Amino acid sequence: MQSIKKEKILIANRGEISIRIARACQELGLDFVVVYTEADRESAHVFPYLEETGDDKKAWRISSYTDPNDILSIADHTGCTAIHPGYGFFSEDFRFARRVTIRERPLTFIGPKWEVIKDLGDKINTKRVANKLGIPTIPGTDGPIYNELEAEAVAAKLLDDQREQDIMEPSILVKAAAGGGGMGIEEVFQIEQFRRTYRQVQNYAKRQFGDGGVLIEQCLRDYNHIEVQIVCSKHGERVHFGTRNCTIQSTGRQKRLEAAPGFDDSCYAYDFDGQAVLDDIVKHSLKLAAHVRYDNVGTWEWIVSRSGQPYLLEVNTRIQVENDVSARYSYIDGKQPNLITEQIRLALGEKIGYTQKDIKFHGATIEFRIVAENPYRGFVPWIGTISKFQFPQHEWAAVYTQVPFDRSYIIPSDYDPNLALAIVWGDDMDDAKKRGAQFLEEIKIEGKNGGGEPILTNLEYLRHNISRLLTF
Repeated sequence: MQSIKKEKILIANRGEISIRIARACQELGLDFVVVYTEADRESAHVFPYLEETGDDKKAWRISSYTDPNDILSIADHTGCTAIHPGYGFFSEDFRFARRVTIRERPLTFIGPKWEVIKDLGDKINTKRVANKLGIPTIPGTDGPIYNELEAEAVAAKLLDDQREQDIMEPSILVKAAAGGGGMGIEEVFQIEQFRRTYRQVQNYAKRQFGDGGVLIEQCLRDYNHIEVQIVCSKHGERVHFGTRNCTIQSTGRQKRLEAAPGFDDSCYAYDFDGQAVLDDIVKHSLKLAAHVRYDNVGTWEWIVSRSGQPYLLEVNTRIQVENDVSARYSYIDGKQPNLITEQIRLALGEKIGYTQKDIKFHGATIEFRIVAENPYRGFVPWIGTISKFQFPQHEWAAVYTQVPFDRSYIIPSDYDPNLALAIVWGDDMDDAKKRGAQFLEEIKIEGKNGGGEPILTNLEYLRHNISRLLTF
């Protein structure tokens, strides 16, 4: 620990994650610097430091959180030795991670090594490696297909396999291999539709991405989204902090409620042994982590069908928003760990210092993402000024937010209107649900937009969806 205290961290992010990283640095005795754009001047991640002046000040203004030159120039000027990217922005950008570590004045990138980010950031490559290791993935191709007849044969087999499994409305997805973010994807229900759809996607892929490669995979509808929290070190150590369920999401595939562990018999009568499935995907996740020599915090994302069949979806090579969902039902020497603290010290070269046997799991945890939005109209964002922002204080709850409690706050229109993360934990899932419902009822948020209309939040949506947690 003594050696890493000489490090100085530039926190290349904003909002609540910037605050959490700063607290982790303080816990480790590390100096740090925060950055902010003009739109974030009133954010709690920067406001406490604005009165500081001189080269030793903690807060530095930048033009954009996605301008690497701006960020690196501040890192150099302030004598930082490492960069923490948080989540989003540069967190999974292997080019940025590589640039940071091989430049004339190298910095430590707080995350896995850039080669791992590159390899696992490619979903096709991840699927190919997983298949070689015998790890279940979504049925379909693990590489682009350019031949129409070959593609049609794959499509026909996938549809036939689904019918043999008595899957209602079997279908496949035809995807542009070079695409992303939901672009270039079409669904096919009958093989007679396939050739026309294949040509349509292939032509789109050539126009948009300059690559006519097409992927074909089974379309899965009825499933739960399960994540495995993995922590590794540069010394070849690997542990996990259990599983969490992130099935309840907005129409834009943004998570709204998360819970740990991933399945619980008190919530739903599963057609499978929930604990056995969770144990299985943890084992597979650790196997892939060992194969790629993963060396920091990461999340293995899975989907599990109603029948209990798991499929590896992707690997997120960063800290995630919901990391504390896993931490709050995990205990080391009777204390809940801080996974951001773990991420930082491991990136700086320390050993894990404990084994899987030292990690004990107890109870259950729920996280609510509180957002200024209208969930009943497509989760459209609400922009305006918050005049009251009050949260209850309980020993079984935590709140992470960049919104100040002591003054009004204009929600920046430049970014998603995420207001806070509220986490509750209990002795079991029923206890956590009751506490969660109570916590949400006690929150007070007031505000108005430019037209004088009252603030819209998703608090009611969150309350109504507690009963859906961990169900199909």
